[in-house]
Amino acid sequence: MADLTRVTGLKEKHRVRADLISKDRLKKYLEDQIRRELKPAGIRAEELSLKKLGLVPLDFDLARTTVELMTEQAAAFYDYRKKTLFLLEGTTTDTPEEQQTVLTHELAHALADQHFNLNKYLHKSKNDDSSIARMAVMEGQATWLMYEIQAEKIGQSLTTTPAIVDMMSRSADRKSDQYPVLNNTPLYMRASLLFPYMQGLRFQNAVQQKLGNQGFREVFSRPPANSQEILHPEKYLSQAAVDTISLPKIVSDTKFKDLNGGTLGEFDHAVLIEQYVGKTDADSLAPHWASGAFRLVESEKEPEKRTVLLYASKWDDLNHARSMFGAYRKVLAGKWKKMNITQETANMIAGEGDDGFFCTRLDGLRVTSIEGLRTFDEAMKSSEATSAELR
Repeated sequence: MADLTRVTGLKEKHRVRADLISKDRLKKYLEDQIRRELKPAGIRAEELSLKKLGLVPLDFDLARTTVELMTEQAAAFYDYRKKTLFLLEGTTTDTPEEQQTVLTHELAHALADQHFNLNKYLHKSKNDDSSIARMAVMEGQATWLMYEIQAEKIGQSLTTTPAIVDMMSRSADRKSDQYPVLNNTPLYMRASLLFPYMQGLRFQNAVQQKLGNQGFREVFSRPPANSQEILHPEKYLSQAAVDTISLPKIVSDTKFKDLNGGTLGEFDHAVLIEQYVGKTDADSLAPHWASGAFRLVESEKEPEKRTVLLYASKWDDLNHARSMFGAYRKVLAGKWKKMNITQETANMIAGEGDDGFFCTRLDGLRVTSIEGLRTFDEAMKSSEATSAELR
């Protein structure tokens, strides 16, 4: 803690409470936390959204996988609600140096919490993409401090030796091989778990290079708006304007209620494109994201509940919008077992997928998609009405 206060300039306001926790108790703690945060309806909506977007398979269990992942990863953690640092009982595989490194990371959370209230900080996010950005601030800063204190011991600093950041990122990727649950989980879950640490580390280093110690406070007092600002810190530092987007509307006699929705950022699109098109395409296309969103709705009175996905994204120029239109066609073909195309033009594709009728369209800089309607006519009318609004 003395090292952390010296490096950050943030004073320790009080001693950090600590406790030991067993593996079984940790699992129960995580299960209770998920139930408290999301409730059964929230877990269902979140899981169904990931499935409809094609980010996880249809047999995926979100709650169970999340608990298994966190239980496998944890050696220690800081609970910002109980203001307590928990150490896992019986951890003997790590060396004393590795244990000290883990402790430094968790104490960094405790110190940040004393100054910025992590619970409020994380829960003030406006959407899913801003949530992962704030998580990247929290985990990235703790990771940066952990490595910076290590670097100091050999007379170096991450801000003046950026190669250390790259080396630490590669080291973390190699260590992921040690975790079977992590390696066998869908790409989106793996990426979501690692993004706050590795990309957050790079983000914090860029902020430190620009702002010095003020950077520790700046990222909490002025949080990044989205994952793109984490991936491209220059956008955060220049306070670039954040674009917004409207979603398609359903033209149907059926009444629908909202289940879930939010922003789909550069991070989400990078994972989606990598999963169904390839990493090279994801790396070249995702940075040209300008805005994105989705909504999942469910029919109220049909004999069988029907869920419909509404998707929209905006890109920084016409060429990249067209590239995303082509990429999204591959997403549709990849996430469904059947994809029967009824009508296709240079800017539109429509037909039937596993869960109903769809229409995906390119309008200027925007790509929109409506998926899961009861009839082909409903899908076409809804898409045409959305296109007319844009014009």
